[in-house]
Amino acid sequence: MLNLNVNKENFKSEVLESNKPVLLDFFASWCGPCKMLSPIIDEIAEEREDVKVVKLDIDEHPELAAQFGVMSVPSLFVIKGGEIANKALGVRPKQQILGLL
Repeated sequence: MLNLNVNKENFKSEVLESNKPVLLDFFASWCGPCKMLSPIIDEIAEEREDVKVVKLDIDEHPELAAQFGVMSVPSLFVIKGGEIANKALGVRPKQQILGLL
């Protein structure tokens, strides 16, 4: 599904209340590994209609990063029914990310 940038205003509706599983990518614009992971996340967003893929910039929204205990980026979370179903830290191959879903 379309790759959205979420923020504190739309986080609840786009992530926690989503009727689809959400792949949530915590990133930072200065983060080299995040830039390496971004094309993979974008591919998944294009290929998987059954999953909502969203990105959240930790520098713009530190309160949301803190809420999830994000200490390093990239951090990936799978949210299902408003709850954390899975998570992974660092750059991962596409197949591993798909395995989280």
